[in-house]
Amino acid sequence: MFTIITILSVLYFFLILILIIGFDKIPLFKTENVSEKEKFTIIIPFRNEAENILELTKSLQSLLYNPANFEVIFVDDASIDTSVNILKKEMQNHSNWRCVSNKRKSNSPKKDAINTAINLAKHHWIITTDADCQVPKKWLHSLNAFINKNPNVKFIASPVLYKTNDSFLQEFQKIDFLSLIGATIGGFGMQKPFLCNGANLCYKKENFFELNGFKGNDSIASGDDIFLMEKFKRAFKKNVKFLKSTQAIVRTKPVQTIAELYNQRIRWASKTVKTKDSFGKIAGILVFLMNVIWLYAFWYLILGFPNKQFIFILLLKYGIDYILIYKTNKFLDAKSNLSAYFLASFLYPFFVVSVVFLSIFKKYEWKNRIFSK
Repeated sequence: MFTIITILSVLYFFLILILIIGFDKIPLFKTENVSEKEKFTIIIPFRNEAENILELTKSLQSLLYNPANFEVIFVDDASIDTSVNILKKEMQNHSNWRCVSNKRKSNSPKKDAINTAINLAKHHWIITTDADCQVPKKWLHSLNAFINKNPNVKFIASPVLYKTNDSFLQEFQKIDFLSLIGATIGGFGMQKPFLCNGANLCYKKENFFELNGFKGNDSIASGDDIFLMEKFKRAFKKNVKFLKSTQAIVRTKPVQTIAELYNQRIRWASKTVKTKDSFGKIAGILVFLMNVIWLYAFWYLILGFPNKQFIFILLLKYGIDYILIYKTNKFLDAKSNLSAYFLASFLYPFFVVSVVFLSIFKKYEWKNRIFSK
């Protein structure tokens, strides 16, 4: 047993080390003064976002890009609150904004919404984000400059950051999210991308159609980001890139309760297990097993069985995880309270293992709808 635990722990260490090396391989992209060559269609699916949509529209109004060179398509997915009324008021002075109704065709409302908008899009570059996000002023400038520097790029993933208050629940989510963003960047740096976030994606419309969009995974409610990236990666491996720029960071909100957090992570787990990417599967399995090992070692020590090997394993996980989170925190200037890292890291194995087991049996709720895996 000890031999197996040691081997898995070493493999986990090298996985995170590889991601750290990959993280450092991607240089920080500095936006240059490049003329606005590219035109973008920003797609924003929404359902019952009355509490958030005003903040999003205000950030869109602050974009420092010629309105003639981009459009915004909001896709209403049968909202039953005041989202549409709020949006219509904000749209009055923006001729390049429009709101359309979602055309449902599959088990995935969000993928249907993106499909609906792409079929109406005027421009070649598609950008997706969410209604609970805020976009930076130079968002389109940074994408335009990045495309100018990488003319063959087909798919661009960019960073997302949680906006949090000082509550521990939100700091816990932020630290967890920092690890995901760090792993995302690390994967791209090692040319083995396995994670991305649909709140900040950009890709070519013509390639989306060429790859048949979401066909083949539209029975899965979530995964409009990862499954699409996998298609692009298989077709255009060298032209799938990450934009590591502080001027491209989209900010979003964490959930407010523990029940919502579990529900969100179960939804995320439902798409993770469906991935076809071998590196992503190996990484996911190793992360899960390392957390199981951590729990085993912790209870072994608590029950009064001193073991230097287990103490070393616990410290090893704390240390290597911290390096990746620290680097990500520094890049994003997240101002995260990393003093909360130790408590969050202590609780995380309990959390992630329980999420995995719950995801096997439990359905999840998303936008007031119930979905099975």
